[in-house]
Amino acid sequence: MWIVAAILSALFAGLTAVLSKCGIKHANSDVATAVRTSVVLVLAWAIVFITGAYTTLSQISGRSWLFLILSGLATGASWICYFRALSLGEVSKVAAVDKSSTVLSVLFAIILFADEREKWWLKLIFLVLIAAGTFLMTDIKRGTEKKKLTWLAFALLSAVFAAATSLLAKIGIENVDSNAATAIRTCVVLVMAWLIVFCRRETKYVKQLRGREIVFLILSGLATGASWLCYYYAIQQGQVSIVVPIDRLSILVTVLFSLVVFKEKLSLKAWIGLALLTSGTVLMAVFT
Repeated sequence: MWIVAAILSALFAGLTAVLSKCGIKHANSDVATAVRTSVVLVLAWAIVFITGAYTTLSQISGRSWLFLILSGLATGASWICYFRALSLGEVSKVAAVDKSSTVLSVLFAIILFADEREKWWLKLIFLVLIAAGTFLMTDIKRGTEKKKLTWLAFALLSAVFAAATSLLAKIGIENVDSNAATAIRTCVVLVMAWLIVFCRRETKYVKQLRGREIVFLILSGLATGASWLCYYYAIQQGQVSIVVPIDRLSILVTVLFSLVVFKEKLSLKAWIGLALLTSGTVLMAVFT
């Protein structure tokens, strides 16, 4: 069942990137992140009360609270960097770099968790494919101006924080209802997102959001919430080193929509990279 949840997480995550790109086309990326998080918060807590998970909140240990909060902070940082990268670069390239968090997540999972070390050598081989595919998909040409590569720096930071999120969440949701854990983490992300908006005095951009942008940000938030609920259930029930790669297959959905909706074009090098990234991910899920 957790494999199915991981696949659904990938589907919704892929839709999130595309919907977000539509929503931040002319909007401030920080404000867009805060608005989306607000939508995710409503969805997350609605699920908590519908499923009755709120009754377990008083049973959560101090250790779990700590790691869930840290996970939320890492998620917030990842989102801020990710949507800044999306506002600057092409969806397919940003998504590819962001998915490099798979490499970091699996490496640290093998080091930190004993149950993740099964067939570790196979996982490392498949990670090489994923890393090579990610590099090829960025399709960075020599002589590219540093200013034009700003998106890459934000995408890389997004990947680092995303990797930290997975590991911290794995520890934090031990013996905790996954829906309740998702809602708690979302609260942390929401506070962080709006604090940045206020500290940077970007509240004026909230009023400048257009109707179309608001619709896409709401849809993006709903897709994110659905992805999170599936993802953290899968992490709680399964292995991080398998769930994370499956979730990162969302890049297939993202690339497909970027080609159709945004008319982005992939070079032969990028197509080869996508094939390597996908094959490494599928092999990781099937053989480990």
